[in-house]
Amino acid sequence: MVLTIPVTQGTAAGRAIMTDHQTTHDADEDIRNRDIKIYVNGDIVHRDDAKVSVYDSGFMLGDGIWEGIRLYDGVWAYFDEHMDRFFNSCKTISLDVGMDKSGIAEVLHATAAANDMHSDVHCRLMLTRGLKDKPFQHPGLSTSGPTLVIIMEHSKPVDRLQSAGIRLATVPQVRGLPMSQDPKLNSHSKLNCIIGCLQAEAAGADEALMLDPHGFVNTTNACNFFIVRRGAVWTSTGDYCMNGVTRQKVIDLCRANAIPCYEKNFSLYETYGADEAFLTGTFGAQTPVASLDGKPIGTGDRPVTRKIQTLYKTAINAHVEACK
Repeated sequence: MVLTIPVTQGTAAGRAIMTDHQTTHDADEDIRNRDIKIYVNGDIVHRDDAKVSVYDSGFMLGDGIWEGIRLYDGVWAYFDEHMDRFFNSCKTISLDVGMDKSGIAEVLHATAAANDMHSDVHCRLMLTRGLKDKPFQHPGLSTSGPTLVIIMEHSKPVDRLQSAGIRLATVPQVRGLPMSQDPKLNSHSKLNCIIGCLQAEAAGADEALMLDPHGFVNTTNACNFFIVRRGAVWTSTGDYCMNGVTRQKVIDLCRANAIPCYEKNFSLYETYGADEAFLTGTFGAQTPVASLDGKPIGTGDRPVTRKIQTLYKTAINAHVEACK
């Protein structure tokens, strides 16, 4: 039996889902995405024909690792950093990728070429433990090798988020301890974050602000979280969140450009009193936060966020030129 991989972005169903709120991954509709070609274990097929078995360990158990990467003017931005995280995560869960970094680069290039994609493209690279012999969890039942799927979409973040900002709500669902499920793993098992997102929506917000096991501010259900207080940038220690590539680039850019930046524990009290707040992620780069728990963040003026956005765009352009 097979299961069609659903891709709802740009469809009527997808638009209906998004009418009541916005997310950090909102993109301008692009009708070209209705006919994209998807890589599935060596084959590149139309999205309507992209299928995985119901016996696949990713579908059955969420047993897999994924990575999000963006294509800028023919260059996969910060490819080495993304691959370091991807291969480290796969090694952590004893998942054999089946190819090296150059092999991943080749299949990314082939998939982009098949779609005639060159820039403003977002890629979701997904690897599972593959087909299971029986519908049970033991990894030894996956005997046929991994399943690799690559979905690429023409995708530009919507402009309105830069002015309106994202509304966050603090939720009871937390990012857990490394010995339960290490949040540094970009795993297919995202139920923890999904529950947080549902709790935020129930509170009338767009996305969730999740705390760490000790009650300190940590991350959102989808992105890393930063605040600005008196010109200084704060983010969590990184102990209980995905250590995002964009997160690290922002930290590095701040420190290289005389913007004080601290990785530290801080509370909701300090967050409510912040002058600015923003999220970081591969898709949206830096997305402003408008409010938390119904309380506006600052006055709506975001000079430090704008400066970081400018520095990041400059860094991306320099990286792309250096990689051509």
